[in-house]
Amino acid sequence: MSSQTSKLVLGLTCVATGGIITYVHVKQQSDREKMHEGVIRDTERQQRRKIENLYLLQQQNELTKQLKKELKTS
Repeated sequence: MSSQTSKLVLGLTCVATGGIITYVHVKQQSDREKMHEGVIRDTERQQRRKIENLYLLQQQNELTKQLKKELKTS
């Protein structure tokens, strides 16, 4: 009887170990994907900020030109 019990315990231990290893592997893959998505979002955010800053700089340059024209005509 103890031989069957030890085989059962060994089998359950192997199944549990396999499950843990599978869970850790799947979790690592999921974490890597999430981290990669974060990098992509950061890059997109930086591009949007760069475009916004360029737009603001152009507006400021236009306002500066208008102000200089107004000052010359005054």
